[in-house]
Amino acid sequence: MNAIPLFLSAYLPANFERMAKADYDSQRELLLEGCRSLQAAGNEKLLELHRSGGSGRQVVEARTDLVDRMIQDLFRYCSLDLEDVGENGPCCIVAIGGYGRGELNPLSDIDLMFYFGGQDETFTKVLSERMLYLLWDLSLDVGYSVRTQKDCLEQMDRDVTVRTAMIDARYLAGDTLLWEEFENRVMPQILGKNSRGFIQAKLDEQETRRKKYGSSVYLLEPNIKEGEGGLRDIQTALWMAQVKFKARTPRDLVVKGILTEKQYEEIEQAFDYLWHIRNELHFLSGRKNEQLYFDIQEKIADFLGFKSSGKAQAVEQFMQDYYAKASRFEAGTARLVEQVVRREDFLTTTKAFLSRRRVAEGFAVQRGELHLTEPELFSQRPEAMMEAFELAQRHDVHLSMEVKDAIRASRPLVNDKVRRSREMVDTFFNILKYRKRMGEALRQMNYLRFLGRFIPEFKRIFCLVQHDVYHTYTVDAHSIFAVEELEKLWNGDYAKPYPLLTQLAQDVEKGELLVLAVLFHDIGKGEGKNHSQRGMEMMPTISRRLGLNKEDSERLAFLVEHHLQMAHIAQRRDLHDPKLIDDFAQLMGMSENLKMLYLLTFADIRAVGPDVWTDWKAGLLEELYISTYEHMEKGGFAQEARSERVRNRKRKVLEMLREEYPEKAIQRLLRGFGPRYLLVCPKAEISRHLRLMLERGEKPLAMEVEHNAERGYTGLTMTTLDHPGLISQITGVLAAHGINILGAQIYTNTNGEILDTLQVTAPGMESAKAGKRWEKVEADLESVVEGRVRVADLVRKRQQPDFMTKRPKPRRANRVVVDNSISRDYTVIDIFAHDRIGLLYQITRTLTDLGLYIDISKISTKVDQAADTFYVKDIFGTKIRDPQKLEEIEQSLLASLDEEL
Repeated sequence: MNAIPLFLSAYLPANFERMAKADYDSQRELLLEGCRSLQAAGNEKLLELHRSGGSGRQVVEARTDLVDRMIQDLFRYCSLDLEDVGENGPCCIVAIGGYGRGELNPLSDIDLMFYFGGQDETFTKVLSERMLYLLWDLSLDVGYSVRTQKDCLEQMDRDVTVRTAMIDARYLAGDTLLWEEFENRVMPQILGKNSRGFIQAKLDEQETRRKKYGSSVYLLEPNIKEGEGGLRDIQTALWMAQVKFKARTPRDLVVKGILTEKQYEEIEQAFDYLWHIRNELHFLSGRKNEQLYFDIQEKIADFLGFKSSGKAQAVEQFMQDYYAKASRFEAGTARLVEQVVRREDFLTTTKAFLSRRRVAEGFAVQRGELHLTEPELFSQRPEAMMEAFELAQRHDVHLSMEVKDAIRASRPLVNDKVRRSREMVDTFFNILKYRKRMGEALRQMNYLRFLGRFIPEFKRIFCLVQHDVYHTYTVDAHSIFAVEELEKLWNGDYAKPYPLLTQLAQDVEKGELLVLAVLFHDIGKGEGKNHSQRGMEMMPTISRRLGLNKEDSERLAFLVEHHLQMAHIAQRRDLHDPKLIDDFAQLMGMSENLKMLYLLTFADIRAVGPDVWTDWKAGLLEELYISTYEHMEKGGFAQEARSERVRNRKRKVLEMLREEYPEKAIQRLLRGFGPRYLLVCPKAEISRHLRLMLERGEKPLAMEVEHNAERGYTGLTMTTLDHPGLISQITGVLAAHGINILGAQIYTNTNGEILDTLQVTAPGMESAKAGKRWEKVEADLESVVEGRVRVADLVRKRQQPDFMTKRPKPRRANRVVVDNSISRDYTVIDIFAHDRIGLLYQITRTLTDLGLYIDISKISTKVDQAADTFYVKDIFGTKIRDPQKLEEIEQSLLASLDEEL
């Protein structure tokens, strides 16, 4: 034990015991002050021990020892005058739960049980009240129970949480005969009664916990206690094993032969690592906190001594280390749980256990698991390890623990000769060609660290973290999720929402090559920045090792190098710019490249995290694919096909509206819109827009609000007469009302009217019930458009101080890129900034002040990062070419991005 030599008596007057025995109540404040002084000195010593390099175990043992001595002293001081209370029925204090295990982090709960004989509870009642109120006055988080032997046995039957806490019961103070009674009469029931029910309850608890805290080790802000691979996973496995094998302590599992010394030492090391981080987490937070939030990750990385390098930030190195270790901890606890469950099943299903079906030389399937029939198979033939994954995939079974352990032990045998062997490579491609449970096979390979042995480059992205809120998973987990998205396309899961993608997936010439591209698209991130280029440079080596021919090798490198290109163009560029489509078609070269890149882009975005893929992005990507494909396949006829689609669209819209409005008025509006608008918007949407424009009449502005609960945003459509600075006015009014703009499309009609469609989020305004608030928005827009109110005054008036503390998130530096090469007719401005309400107003106001006219805008938001693009011209309707003016645009925008609204 790492005791901190501090005692309560040192903070009390010399005659305290005599005075407290005479009148406890008169001395309570002295006792409380003494406890406060002890607690302050103890916390200071704990922090000093932690900061000076004390291990996780040393610190938790030191705090446990400190609390033990305080509880023991309080028991004595609080009972000095109780000799004549009731029958002085015997009582002992028992530490339970984490405190019972001796695992108190700096701000952990303290769980106490007052155990008494049951004859007269007066003594126990008075004592417990005195002690508990003192502990609560010290602001300690104390849980308690007052129980007899009968209470313990009844409550453990009703509540598995009570039973679990008592598994770790430890004597603190009081009647030792009572403690012996608990050990001899209660503990055997805790460990022995209905073990099967207890084990199932803990398995159910674990499943519920993972649903709540995440079923993946690789979550962005993991919970160190409740998350997968965290403290609770290890503790649960030990509890189940202790009950199953009647082990009073985890150490007894070694004595009984359930755990080896090495396995026990690995568990101890896992606790020490997690406690060390949890101790720092508690000290930094100043409260009981189990979540590794972004801002805290950076501080812990610094505390642990990680240093940023050219390849990764310090915090990314720390989190990679954490995920790798948590993954290993999860694997170890899963092995112990399986050991418990298997023995449990064996007792009840012996016949099923003995059934066996041979599926290949050296392998058999029994009870849904793949087993080895030749224990030395992998050491004699390392290529058989890949065969194990293939057999599990084909027969839809799991790898048994015995097979997993054998693969872990035999991994070092996979050297360059083995990984290049025809047998292993062919088996790997069989897995990629099967198109069912492919992702699961790759996940198991990665989980067992086998994938990194077979593809050494993949090892560099194992548990690799990207420190931002956009990427939900580690790079390796994301890559495998992306493969599963492709698998879903092949299996028809997306046939209804995405028929074109589903058909293209079926039409791909070499599906296994596409799988490789998806699996390797981010592999360059293990080498630092510019990962697309670095990944492309790795492909020739990997291709040679896998025996790919020259054409396939080049295509694989092409897909990895350009895997970001399609999403970038679809979301950030004008898809109706002929030059853009021509340039992209030239880059693609062949329609098969275009098809595979489209599918790769889909899988990549879908696998980033929840809600990243949207119908809006889906529509943009599909439009880019179709436009480029037609350009490549039809050449000069593509423009003719576009023109025909525009004519058809106009004709159908006219048919839909001619009974409601004069035909000339409809035709005038349709003539005023260019092909870009008429090709982007469906005919029903165009009809709705034209109705709004025609109904506006003499009003300064018309607006329509449509709530889209399914997609999580509100759609705004508004029309008015165009004038300089209009976009800035609209975005300013929305900012003044606390409305955040997710996307915006600006369409100008040659008759002088403008049509804007926006996708926004507005807290408290997401339903039809907020109609009056939207009416106020429309009224303010009208006032600003007519010049009766200045938008800057509205923004200033609506500003309110934010009293809510928001947790910091990783933020990238603001960036502005001004480019004249992208478009023939426009200067294109790309702006990258932290998203916030009013950002678009600040940008558009700055562009207006610079004398620029916005013709096309592409607004894109990735969680909290905005990537906005503006196609602009000067007052003469031409590109901005003057170098000084271009520099002024960049610097003015950067300055505005740093301003507070």
